[in-house]
Amino acid sequence: MDERARRAIVTASDSGIGRATAVALAAQGLDVGITWHTDEAGAEATAEEVRGLGRQAYVERLDTSDVPGCAEVVDTLADRLGGLDVFVNNAGTGDGTLLVDMAWDDWRHVVAVDLDGAFVCLQRAARRMLAGGRGGRLIAVTSVHEHQPRVGSGAYDAAKHGLGGLMKTFALELGRFGITANCVAPGEIATPMTGQEDEDPHGTARPGVPLNRPGHAREIAAVVAFLASPASSYVTGASWPVDGGMLQMGPMAGSHLTTDDWRTP
Repeated sequence: MDERARRAIVTASDSGIGRATAVALAAQGLDVGITWHTDEAGAEATAEEVRGLGRQAYVERLDTSDVPGCAEVVDTLADRLGGLDVFVNNAGTGDGTLLVDMAWDDWRHVVAVDLDGAFVCLQRAARRMLAGGRGGRLIAVTSVHEHQPRVGSGAYDAAKHGLGGLMKTFALELGRFGITANCVAPGEIATPMTGQEDEDPHGTARPGVPLNRPGHAREIAAVVAFLASPASSYVTGASWPVDGGMLQMGPMAGSHLTTDDWRTP
């Protein structure tokens, strides 16, 4: 990627990981396109933080369940930014229903938001980068559940596994054009999505996590920012768990559970 890269889009950047990522990229000197689904005020607050760092910020509404139409928002923001060098697919949703009880419409909604919408937006971003001829960075925020499943998260697990595979294929197909494609796979992060309202996680105990706490959105954003930078020029097709060691606990957690509580969402 050209080291003069200065234009990024971060989806679902009205709060949590998306907001922290938009601010981290602005701190690296990038102008940022910001999207929101239900929290326009949150998106505008993110834009003010970006502008406070001396960078330009543009805000648009994005509904990734609106496929394939949602890709038009990528073009709109890329036009306003004057091009596109970095695209961070952060938008997503989940569900807490056992697969045998899940309604078809609920399954389709999760997969549409987390995988179908991600595909069309990443594809449109890739096309803009190819047209620009300067390489680029595609980054998908997935989840530890890209790698390991969880009871009650069947649609989410399937979509995130699929998104991880999609990004690996983008890496294979786009590498010769100087476009990298990588995933960041968060564990439990203190954000509104986990009901923790972006709080400081250091005072929250998580005995099943080696670092003994949830993560902070800024800790995810720091890894995304690295993958968006020239320093990551030889990294592609990878998935980076940022989970406090959670994924290492599979057999340990399994052998130390003393109740059947894990069998229900």
